[in-house]
Amino acid sequence: MPAISGREYIDRINSLQSNVWIDGEKVIGKMSEHRAFKGIIKSQAQLYDLQVHPNYKSKMTYTSPLSGNSVGASYLIPKSKEDLLFRRSMIEEWAKHSAGVMGRSPDYMNTAFMSFAASKELFGARNPKWEQNVWNFYEMAREQDLSFTHTFVNPQVNRSAFYFPELQDEIIAAQVVDQHEEGIVIKGARLLATQGGITDEIMVFPSGAGLQSNSMAYAFSIPSNTKGLKFICREPYSYRNSSFDHPLSSRFDEVDALVVFDHVLVPWNRIFFHDDIPLAGQLFTDSSFFSLVLHQVTTRRLVKLQFLLGIAELLVQSIQIQDYEHVKSKMSEIIIHLETLKALLLSSEQNAKEDKFGTFLPDITPLYVGATTFSAIYPKITEILQQLGASGLASLPTEGDFTSEICPDLERYLQSSTVSAKERVKLFRLAWDYCMSAFGSRQTLYERFFFGDPIKLQSNLYKSYDITSHKKQVHNFIERKEIL
Repeated sequence: MPAISGREYIDRINSLQSNVWIDGEKVIGKMSEHRAFKGIIKSQAQLYDLQVHPNYKSKMTYTSPLSGNSVGASYLIPKSKEDLLFRRSMIEEWAKHSAGVMGRSPDYMNTAFMSFAASKELFGARNPKWEQNVWNFYEMAREQDLSFTHTFVNPQVNRSAFYFPELQDEIIAAQVVDQHEEGIVIKGARLLATQGGITDEIMVFPSGAGLQSNSMAYAFSIPSNTKGLKFICREPYSYRNSSFDHPLSSRFDEVDALVVFDHVLVPWNRIFFHDDIPLAGQLFTDSSFFSLVLHQVTTRRLVKLQFLLGIAELLVQSIQIQDYEHVKSKMSEIIIHLETLKALLLSSEQNAKEDKFGTFLPDITPLYVGATTFSAIYPKITEILQQLGASGLASLPTEGDFTSEICPDLERYLQSSTVSAKERVKLFRLAWDYCMSAFGSRQTLYERFFFGDPIKLQSNLYKSYDITSHKKQVHNFIERKEIL
């Protein structure tokens, strides 16, 4: 089947009837009509609609080599620099539609699994069946345009350096407890399945290197309504339906969930590997994962910075503070971060090259630099929004106030020299939802740790960076004999 529309996405999610809990209650009925999910499901549906829109289809899809159908561009395995640029264009379009705040828009996990499919031989070197499973599932996901949540993280019972959850008597972290002719059986829990319960599937991957037991060395994907699978969601931040009062959280709150596996059966054909600690350690470092996923992440983050710069400038203009030197300095700081990230993204594409699997990969080093710096600069940029908006962000009326008898007071006392009171409040509420609301605070936390522990990212950058030529340059300088 070709790339799906928004209506098809909504109908599929509603028909799953996944086991989702929120605020102590199980979600009953259509997921798309539940107060916690209707905003994000509608927004995600709009992304899918772009795929079939006549004006966007050529940018959002490509021709499947298997079926000849138009399929989602985020599934495209890049074989040239042109493919990378085509993928970026598609990612930008979806990011612009969501102001860059949807960290788990469909292209993220599509890219992640595409990267594993592009490196399928890594799985095949351990077991030919795993390579076939990876490729078969990739083709099915691409042809059916499946949506995914995922989880990498174990529960935070004890984060000390010498605690190994797989060695504890009580099963907490999800692990294999049985296997038979039908598949493996998983019991335990995983953290942070963003959009948990509102996607077709959930992908589960090992939490990284350092595993001590084969029972936790696995990777698979199963439907979100699989028997024994439960999603326990955090409190939703979409407190109101009004896009005036909550312009971001009412539409883009990707509710995060704890995932509970109660003796969940994973069929053999859904397993990408298991019982293999060495492969769990190689999975991310030896595949195309880091290069391709960081390319998607950096593209979205660049769009997000562009959007934040636009908000900041509109705030400045609305209250006419552009002539203050400290305001110029703050605006310049956002511009510097934006242009730096753009340069890093372009550098990664300019220096792209083919890997050992025949996939054209962006240069990982600029993307690693972008990932390590963004986690530090994002909180600073949201702080700049607070500083620019100042008290104007602290006393914001609601949409209801503007339809009441106090509206004339608001129009008189909240007007600015450039826009009406209602337009000014609408803008300031957008900035507030980006930098001060519960949704905005979650965005800051999310960007801090989006790609893992920032310190580990910096460590990986240092370990992977080739400093050989720089050391040689210094040695040559020291040993150089001056000729007078």
